[in-house]
Amino acid sequence: MNMKLSIIIVNYNVTQLLRNCLLSIQKYIKDIDYEVVVIDNASTDSSWGDLIPEFPKVRFISSKINGGFSRANNHAIQTAAGEYLLLLNPDTELEGYYMEELLDFADSEPDFGCMGVRMHDAKGNFLPESKRSVPDMFNSFEKLFTNFKKNNSKSYYRNDLEEDVVTEVDVITGAFLLARKEVYEKIGGLDEAYFMYGEDIDLCYTFLRSGYKNFYYGKVSILHHKGESTVRDEVYLGRFYGAMQIFIDKYYKETKPMQYSFLKAGLKLRHQIEKIRLK
Repeated sequence: MNMKLSIIIVNYNVTQLLRNCLLSIQKYIKDIDYEVVVIDNASTDSSWGDLIPEFPKVRFISSKINGGFSRANNHAIQTAAGEYLLLLNPDTELEGYYMEELLDFADSEPDFGCMGVRMHDAKGNFLPESKRSVPDMFNSFEKLFTNFKKNNSKSYYRNDLEEDVVTEVDVITGAFLLARKEVYEKIGGLDEAYFMYGEDIDLCYTFLRSGYKNFYYGKVSILHHKGESTVRDEVYLGRFYGAMQIFIDKYYKETKPMQYSFLKAGLKLRHQIEKIRLK
């Protein structure tokens, strides 16, 4: 019997959250042949090693350097045996026995690219990055400079869609991203030019450009302790806005120079505003 699912988790200094994540997998995934691969991205906190005897069925990989989220995932995926990959953040927790339902749905879609689910934070607030559009000049302006949430299909966070629908969308989040391994490898996997942030948008866009469909499955949810491992400082800002710059360089510079100029100026201005706020 072929293995159905490989769950890939990149850990960096969040041992307790990782433990809760692994416990939720153990609790809720039943009747599926699956494996869990945890790659530690050179954490400065070595306590993740305490989890190795606690979770004997989990394969732990130690990376000697922190080469970023994309690189760590791609490295771990090389060892994965599953027909499907689930990229899962260590600061998430599954909330039900729905993995079989998700895999059945994926099996039923011949052009399946990837799929995400509804996410909420520890207070129960819906996380809008669960369902998104590909960034363009219009929705990026909305996201960068206004609090105005347009209820149309072009808005960055697809506010026109109910939280609990099942539908095609452009972009889901890398915190929970289900994909066929064969297709993931065929399109080249996560782009390692991104250190952290933006790589999930790029991956989803690559699926779409390669003729695949991406899905948001709002009938089921995960808890995402958003930003628990992120300190919002100048390093964070540099990486976040640097990732957006990589994206527009890759997809807009040559083909849409007017949009490119606008987006580049907008990103630079917003980055400066955020840096001033930190001071």
